[in-house]
Amino acid sequence: MKRIKHTGLLGLALLTALLLNSCGMYSFTGASIPPQAETISVDHFPNNASLVQPTLSQVFTEELQNKFLRQTNLRMVDGIGHLHFEGSITDYRTEPVAITGDDRAAMNRLTISVRVSFFNEFDEDAEFQRTFSRYYDYDSNLSLAQIENEAIEAITKELVEDIFNQALVNW
Repeated sequence: MKRIKHTGLLGLALLTALLLNSCGMYSFTGASIPPQAETISVDHFPNNASLVQPTLSQVFTEELQNKFLRQTNLRMVDGIGHLHFEGSITDYRTEPVAITGDDRAAMNRLTISVRVSFFNEFDEDAEFQRTFSRYYDYDSNLSLAQIENEAIEAITKELVEDIFNQALVNW
């Protein structure tokens, strides 16, 4: 009886390995990466918004690079990798979003938009050029300077997740 049980588990393991291998590279993050892809490159994303926040460009670029290093087995390279990202920060603005009865803002919104071009050496259908936008709402009693670092961190994480999913997660 034990022998059949072990044989069944071995068969299930082999079947699982075969299925995963036949679908190309698979990761437990849900990323679908062409099996021949070994490298990735992320160009510096300059801040071309009319309002420039001095550290945003570096923070965003590094977070995008780190996401792919943490979530995939791809090796980061200078120049052009098998998978390549380039683009720029196109918008950085704050505006009132919730107006009270006395025409005062109850909430403000910081919005960041990033234009991204993604190139995939092995799958042109996966390539895209798209603008991603995310925002962070904050109480109007606070200044932008008081919440800026927290807001940038939160928005950047959401933008990077959106870009990662658009490029590699085929739901």
